[in-house]
Amino acid sequence: MSLLDILSPRSGGPVSPLTTAILGLLAWNGVKPGGASRRAGEEVPGNLEGMLHNSPLGSLFGGATAKPTDGTTRGFIGALLTGGMMDLVRQFQAAGKGPTVESWIGPGENKPVTANDLSKILSDDQIAFLTERTGLGRDELLKGLSEKLPQAVNDLTPEGRIPTGEEFSRP
Repeated sequence: MSLLDILSPRSGGPVSPLTTAILGLLAWNGVKPGGASRRAGEEVPGNLEGMLHNSPLGSLFGGATAKPTDGTTRGFIGALLTGGMMDLVRQFQAAGKGPTVESWIGPGENKPVTANDLSKILSDDQIAFLTERTGLGRDELLKGLSEKLPQAVNDLTPEGRIPTGEEFSRP
């Protein structure tokens, strides 16, 4: 099972709002309003939105949730998730919550995060984007993320580190 499969719907049905929120949070820098952002030297495929529609990230755009099969699509989504995971770690560290997020990545027990903590760690733009895409209210979103995000990050970092884009995109 690839790491992308962890975030794909198990039954072939729609992605849950909280899974959409986690994906949106990890993909934030690539899907935020105003277009995809890029790091220096990072190539963004021309049909980004179409690629995302046909991936587990499709629900962020109201599209399909099929698993990506195209190598370029899988590779781009893998890079997006790797960068997003690193950005999330930096946000936690900047808010003084580095040990919390690091406990989710490393071995051992996951430290909890509260909805109140997340309201201080995540930007207002991130929260607004996620509430709009998921249909969840702010409080419901933050509460759900506080319950599900630690395990999701733990599941996405099985070797105690942030996987590379290639590792995220392996079939």
